[in-house]
Amino acid sequence: MSSSLPKTASAPPSHLSVLYRGPLSSCNYACPYCPFAKHTETAEEHRADAAALSRFTDWVAAQTSPLSVLFTPWGEALVRRRYQAAITALSHLPHLRQVAIQTNLSGRLDWLADAARDKVGLWATYHPGEVSRERFLARCAELDALGVRYSVGVVGRRSQLAEIEVLRAALRPEVYLWVNAFKVGPGYYTPSDLARLNAADPLFEVNTRRYPTRGQPCGAGETAISVDGAGTVRRCHFIARPLGNLYAQPVAELLRPRPCSRPSCECHIGYVHLPALGAEDLYGPGLLARIPEGPGWADPSTYLARARQLVGRSERAAG
Repeated sequence: MSSSLPKTASAPPSHLSVLYRGPLSSCNYACPYCPFAKHTETAEEHRADAAALSRFTDWVAAQTSPLSVLFTPWGEALVRRRYQAAITALSHLPHLRQVAIQTNLSGRLDWLADAARDKVGLWATYHPGEVSRERFLARCAELDALGVRYSVGVVGRRSQLAEIEVLRAALRPEVYLWVNAFKVGPGYYTPSDLARLNAADPLFEVNTRRYPTRGQPCGAGETAISVDGAGTVRRCHFIARPLGNLYAQPVAELLRPRPCSRPSCECHIGYVHLPALGAEDLYGPGLLARIPEGPGWADPSTYLARARQLVGRSERAAG
C-alpha cells in the first residue's frame, strides 16, 4: 500500500469475526451436488495453499484486538496437517476468542489434544453415502472424549429423512443437529416432511427462507469479514466487491456499517450477521461453529419469529 494512506489510526473493532477461505479446493468425498468432490490438487497448488495459510495465521497472531476465525474451505481441510497445526496454534493466542472450521470429520482427531479445546468449535457435516453412520458417530464420540465442542449437520434431502431422524436419536441430546434445506425450488417438501425436519432441527425453518436484504443493516463488513488466500477482504463470501487487502492496511480502516447490496441471502454464514435476526443471542460464543450456546437457545421461538418478520416485510412491500 502506498504512503498516501491516511496516517491517522483507526479505532480497532471490539471484536471481529474473520471467515477465511484459501486456495484449497480438494475433497476426499464425492457428493454429487458438490463441484469439489474428489478433486486432487498438485504439489504446487498445495504449496501455494500452505503459504497463504501461513501468511494468514501470522497476521492473526500479530493482532492485539479480539478476533474469532472460521475456516470455510472449498473441500475438506482437516485431513491436512497444516490446518490441524494452524487451528492448534491459533487456539492458544490470548486475543483469539474462537477458532472454528467446517469439516466432514474424516481426518484424524487426536491432534486436538494439543489445542486449547475451549476455544475450538467444529462445524461437522454428515454425508450419507460417503461414510457410514457408525463411523461418523464414532468420530463424534472421539470429540466427546476430548471435550471438543461441535455441531452436526446434514443436507435435508427427502431421500434422507429417515437417516436424519436416526442420526438425531443417536447423537447426545446436547449436540445440536442442523439441517440445511435442499433448495431446489418451492414445493420440494411436503407438510409432513417439514414437520419431521422441524422436529429434528428446531431451527430448520430459518434455513428454508430467502431473506430480502438489499438496503438492510448487516454486520458483514463491520463486525465480520471474508478473506481469501491473497488477503483480499470482502464483506462476505457472497459479495464480490473487495474492501481492500488484509496485508496492505490496518483492518480497522476497512470496517464500517454498510447496508447489504444483495437482493437476498439464503446461506447461514451470511444471514446470521443480520442484526434483525438476533443470531448472537441464540448462538452466543458458538456463532461461528453453528453451536447454539446463547440465552436465546432456551426458547428459539423468538429467533423463528424474527425470521418470519423479515420475510413478511418483503411480502408486504411486494404486495
